[in-house]
Amino acid sequence: MQKLYETKEKPKKAFLVSIITGKPNDDAKGGELEGLAKTLELEIAAHEKIRVREKTAKFGMGSGKAEELSNKAKEMQVDLLVFDWNPSPSQQRNWEELSGLPVVDRQELIIRIFAQRTITREAELQVRLAELLYFLPRLTHKYVDLSRQRGGRYGTKGAGETKLETDRRKIEKQINLLEKEIEQVRKQRKTQRGQRKRNEMKVCAIVGYTNAGKSSLLNVLTGADVLAEDKLFCTLDAVTRRFQPVPGVTVLLTDTVGFIRSLPHSLIKAFHSTLEEAALADILIHILDASDPDIESNYETTINVLRELSDTKGANALETSSIDIPTITVLNKIDRLSNSDIEELQNRFPGSVAVSIKNGIGLDMLKNKIIEVVNQLKN
Repeated sequence: MQKLYETKEKPKKAFLVSIITGKPNDDAKGGELEGLAKTLELEIAAHEKIRVREKTAKFGMGSGKAEELSNKAKEMQVDLLVFDWNPSPSQQRNWEELSGLPVVDRQELIIRIFAQRTITREAELQVRLAELLYFLPRLTHKYVDLSRQRGGRYGTKGAGETKLETDRRKIEKQINLLEKEIEQVRKQRKTQRGQRKRNEMKVCAIVGYTNAGKSSLLNVLTGADVLAEDKLFCTLDAVTRRFQPVPGVTVLLTDTVGFIRSLPHSLIKAFHSTLEEAALADILIHILDASDPDIESNYETTINVLRELSDTKGANALETSSIDIPTITVLNKIDRLSNSDIEELQNRFPGSVAVSIKNGIGLDMLKNKIIEVVNQLKN
């Protein structure tokens, strides 16, 4: 009888570590880290939440606590350590030497997810740029020992240092090429926006925290087939479709990449051509997961990312709690809430539209709201 072998690769076991600061969103950040790990299909062996009393330059915490966490990781026989903060390159190297395990920080976790999600050439360019911007300052890890060795005549550079500089130049050259290609994409998007303005087409950008239901809304309103899963960062490209809520009124709906707390700056820079579709839209449809206990924090996160886009490229001015673009706030997933909870949320977000995209509840009200805002802009 022929033997059957398991060919599917087993998920990697991860030991998650979060730092508790005492701030209200600590639990949300911890849950978010688990969500990111699950999206990468990591097996979570444990999730340790610690308070840091002593910060050292070597580990970002006391040596005793670092050793304790390292020993726990060895006991659980995990494959990697995952941190909910971004250690410096030297701290990352120190942790890897102490534990004998690869160390993945929050920033790399998000970049890895983005790398898995790329479909179009544009997304591929942007993710590659983010990877290189992240990797460049960490190059030294590979050559730190070699660079101490001096070879050849007095005053010449050692082999390690030469190799480091060669690799650094290669990466910097790749970054420059990618930035030029992405700049071309930005120019194409600018041309497309100009054509829409000439055709007097209003653009509604669907924005919100990752996994709030943006792609699902685009699909149900326009019949699009954008991937919509219960996972973080399903959409990386700005997908635009025509939407006609009533005869005579046509708008363009644009799905955008989901936002997340402390979105790595390298990703904001790399995905600027995609993200600015939101910052330069005529109308924003801001979707919130009404069932998420951290709904207000998620709301502020989206506003903050939009403001950062505005600050870096001089788009419309964005204020702390509101934005300078007409915005329709949508409370999605109300099928998971009681009537009293929905009412309480609508009081917290005045003028919001409560919907369940999954069950089709409230979509007619949302269409009417879109028509109302479009007509206001025309007058």
